[in-house]
Amino acid sequence: MQLPKYYEDFGTLHVGTEEPRAYFVPFESAAAALASAGEFCGGWQNSALFQSLNGTWRFDYYQSLDEVPEDVLAAECPAAGASIPVPSVWQNHGYDRHQYTNVQYPIPYDPPYVPAQNPCGVYRRSFTAQPDGRRVYLNFEGVDSCFYVWLNGRLVGYSQVSHSTSEFEVTDFLVAGENYITVAVLKWCDGTYLEDQDKLRMSGIFRDVYLLYRAPSHLRDYFVHTPLSADYRSADIEVELSFSGEALPVKAALFSPDGQKLCCTEAAAGAERLCLHVDAPELWNAEAPRLYTLLLEAGGEAVAERVGLREVRVADGVLLLNGMPVKFRGVNRHDSDPVTGAAISPEQAVRDLRVMKEHNVNAIRTSHYPNAPWFPRLCAEYGFYLINESDIESHGTTTVFNAGPPFSAGSRDRRYDAPVLDRVQRNVLQNKNVPAILLWSLGNESGYGKGFEEAARWARTYDPSRLVHYESSIYQEPDEGTTTEVLDVYSRMYPPVHEIHEYFAAEKSPKPYILCEYIHAMGNGPGDAQDYQELIDRYPGLTGGFVWEFCDHAVYTGTTPEGKKKYGYGGDFGEYPHDGNFCMDGLVYPDRTPHTGFAEYKNVIRPVYAALEADGSVRFTSRYDFLHANEELAACYEVTCDGDVVEQGSFELPVLPPHGSAAARIGYMRPAAGECYLNITYYRKKESPLTPAGMPVGRDQLLLRAEAKVPARPAADASLHLTETATAVVVAGARFRYVLDKRTGMFSELCAGNRALIRRPVELNIWRAPTDNDRNVRAQWEAAGYDRVQPRVYRTEAVLEDGRAVVACELSLAAVVVQRALTATVRYEIGGDGAVAVELSGTRDTALPYLPRLGLRLFLPKQMDRASYFGYGPYESYIDKRRASYKGKFETTARGNHEDYIKPQENGSHYGCNYVRVEGPDGGWLAEAGQPFSFNISPYTQEELSAKAHNYELEECPDTVLCLDWAVSGIGSNSCGPQLLEQYRFQPAEFHYTLTLRPVTNL
Repeated sequence: MQLPKYYEDFGTLHVGTEEPRAYFVPFESAAAALASAGEFCGGWQNSALFQSLNGTWRFDYYQSLDEVPEDVLAAECPAAGASIPVPSVWQNHGYDRHQYTNVQYPIPYDPPYVPAQNPCGVYRRSFTAQPDGRRVYLNFEGVDSCFYVWLNGRLVGYSQVSHSTSEFEVTDFLVAGENYITVAVLKWCDGTYLEDQDKLRMSGIFRDVYLLYRAPSHLRDYFVHTPLSADYRSADIEVELSFSGEALPVKAALFSPDGQKLCCTEAAAGAERLCLHVDAPELWNAEAPRLYTLLLEAGGEAVAERVGLREVRVADGVLLLNGMPVKFRGVNRHDSDPVTGAAISPEQAVRDLRVMKEHNVNAIRTSHYPNAPWFPRLCAEYGFYLINESDIESHGTTTVFNAGPPFSAGSRDRRYDAPVLDRVQRNVLQNKNVPAILLWSLGNESGYGKGFEEAARWARTYDPSRLVHYESSIYQEPDEGTTTEVLDVYSRMYPPVHEIHEYFAAEKSPKPYILCEYIHAMGNGPGDAQDYQELIDRYPGLTGGFVWEFCDHAVYTGTTPEGKKKYGYGGDFGEYPHDGNFCMDGLVYPDRTPHTGFAEYKNVIRPVYAALEADGSVRFTSRYDFLHANEELAACYEVTCDGDVVEQGSFELPVLPPHGSAAARIGYMRPAAGECYLNITYYRKKESPLTPAGMPVGRDQLLLRAEAKVPARPAADASLHLTETATAVVVAGARFRYVLDKRTGMFSELCAGNRALIRRPVELNIWRAPTDNDRNVRAQWEAAGYDRVQPRVYRTEAVLEDGRAVVACELSLAAVVVQRALTATVRYEIGGDGAVAVELSGTRDTALPYLPRLGLRLFLPKQMDRASYFGYGPYESYIDKRRASYKGKFETTARGNHEDYIKPQENGSHYGCNYVRVEGPDGGWLAEAGQPFSFNISPYTQEELSAKAHNYELEECPDTVLCLDWAVSGIGSNSCGPQLLEQYRFQPAEFHYTLTLRPVTNL
């Protein structure tokens, strides 16, 4: 098939399309428009002027456009043949194959050209049209990557920009009655070089297709401005008008958020603007998303636009909304589903928004393209701030050899200027009337050149009511003569904590600072959310951040014979290139089950937090930007002593205006002994469209009293026996027999009550299955041999002293090729009751990297799989990832403790434990210490978790694996972010730890 190669021409982006306009669907009457305004997504499907073309289309797949027969594009839709649903992506329906890349282009870098073998999907269907004298417009809201469209055998036009609406007037192509439409979609085009987003690459018609029937002359576009008075006590609603055909008179009416008609006006034919005035306006914000309804009538059509009255500006380097400083507690969000791919319905989007609201999220960055046009309107209804990003990323230019500074291969190439401006304009023009959008983003990771400067200047000029964002301005090249003054905020990805301190310690910046990506949530993580939140709370100019990212991206590939879901990621489909599991980096699993990291983030960003005052009162501080926390939240408390609840009750928060702080006396009694805490939980008082009343929004745990309890010394017993051979020390009591291997310095047998309490020798353990956030340090750990260390014992001494057996071993851990990782003395004191007091003292080679962990690993009988503990739970917890958890008494099992990350890794540890009791039907172990320790109980070994690529490949160990750790390094977010903070690394030069093990027999 020979067609003009628009898909390889930067100068031809669209053929036959209408100029971009604001998104709206007209209705046949004012009553119909108003009735649908408050419905889900504006009820556009109810309009008599709207005809959906979604549904089943005939589909043929070709390896290239050249292979498409000439007659296919001109033919009527066949009655039989292969079919595909629209919207969808063809990779999810057996065509082509999935591919995930982050940075790398999936094609050679040869702009504007793409491979000759450029897969093509041909879509065909018939439909019935009755124009009845109306003009008809064909809309495609999203097609990846470009497409040609025919109606009744005639070429209508061409368009690209995958995540943008393309609108064609097809009045002259239609006939009354049955019509035939054909769409040829190409996998790649010159736009592919600007669509190198970090995602699974998917192709096809993935958003809605529909017809709009318009009057011969009609309201083509409008732009709603909402200037507020300086004191915010009044507002004007100014509407710019644009027509197709003759200019028309326009009637306008404004309805309050409660549906009451407030005012109305008329604009004569030819008027370019109309204005309405509101006194005592109800201003829009994400906490109270109050929306007015603006009704516009012209030419026998009506449009109902939801309007939010709000003002965005910067003052003294602080981002203000309606005069109030606001903070983003945000996430980055891709359109992604394991079954439907990039084809996302409004119902799926609301599912995402509900999960976000349940976790205190108030802002979204649409990474890295505009979402479907109904999505920002949902955000306005439900209360989310948006950074609406343009469909631009050219990350792959960083892989071009000898191209100069990062991204310069693209940013210096002036051929991209027009496509960049086109994409920014399409984003702005389509979504300009949505109050949820506070910032326009020019795109992502594409460098900074004249083209971006010009696009930013256009956006600021066209829409001065919003701010302009672009993180890649940090790649500005001094010799290019560009300026970043056209950008309103300073944006960074993954800066280390110290860099933020330095920014605000320097001369005051006039721009707010936004963390457009931070605390990379890949796998077990993020681990440093609290550290960043403390900075956000501290610095007024730090406007908040957006976690990377909301959801794990994956493809559902079926189930195992046992019924376990299987998810695929990069490399699972035989594709090249790919970036592995780097797409599995969300706060929720593909099915939207929250990770423990989302629970962590939820509590870190809770709307109220508390601190204990010296006089015993509690100081509460509100993170609400507009609401009074005491009116929104109820609270209850409990006092615990050594993990047991000794007092509980409910109370009213003190008066807490936005950003306010106040102290209150709750009336609790401080216990006189024990380790005691005051636990406070906050609940929503009111129902919202996405969250119920009574939903917990966060908790605080305040230490009332610390008390270190030293475990009792093993009991003396004169009848203890100690025997020694060349390789072992045997200690026997009335009901136990322990064997210590002199070659390892660890116990090889532990029997009590005629039962073996371990199935394999105990190990001194420094390794963990690397988390995704260990992906960078892992190579250092493996080079140091941490995953393959072997013990070497230099001397063993064993004696009976005062009715106890004392065994001491001098040992080291080292791997082949490298030096010792550590040198230590381990001392065991064994009593007649079978208790073993372990004391470990030693040094670490500081030339080697920090250790993943230090502790003991025990392999217990499989049925010994129940654990009860006093420590941080119920979620997995680490030194830097424990704010979702709290110190208390909890119970779990080996299987129940496992956090089932799709790519297996270290999980399930519990930080800050005083004790853990692990047992089965025949007994178990009680581990306790005077200093808090961590434990982990699992059905899997760390070797198994390290080796397997998918969770469904895991094979359970025949034993229950128990790790008792004196120290575990933190989690961090170094999969993409900064290195683990120093204070969370286990890297002492010297160490000294104790732990007591007591056998538990149930005979």
